[in-house]
Amino acid sequence: MDNRKHPRFDSGNLLSYVCLDNQNKIVQQGMGKTIDVSEGGILLETHVSINPDFNVLLSIGFENEMADIKGNVIYSRKRNDGMIESGIKFVNLTNECNTILSSFIKKFHL
Repeated sequence: MDNRKHPRFDSGNLLSYVCLDNQNKIVQQGMGKTIDVSEGGILLETHVSINPDFNVLLSIGFENEMADIKGNVIYSRKRNDGMIESGIKFVNLTNECNTILSSFIKKFHL
């Protein structure tokens, strides 16, 4: 049984990310792809592991819109194919980001 607060939808959007330590210093950056997305977070696919102690800043393109979203890494695990999946929970969404994200997700309901 799925206990998620928000439904997730498959998504294959490319994004860039920056990882910040607890002093907001950049400690890692790279590119990844969303596997799925919800109003509360994303499942991110990368080539390298992301430390759950880091906060991430995600720059995601949703169709013709860009959103810069802050998140917390909930987990990061290696798949059998060598790729890494990281669960990211969105935090402190701005109204603009929330609007872009909601608009993107509503298209899956049509």
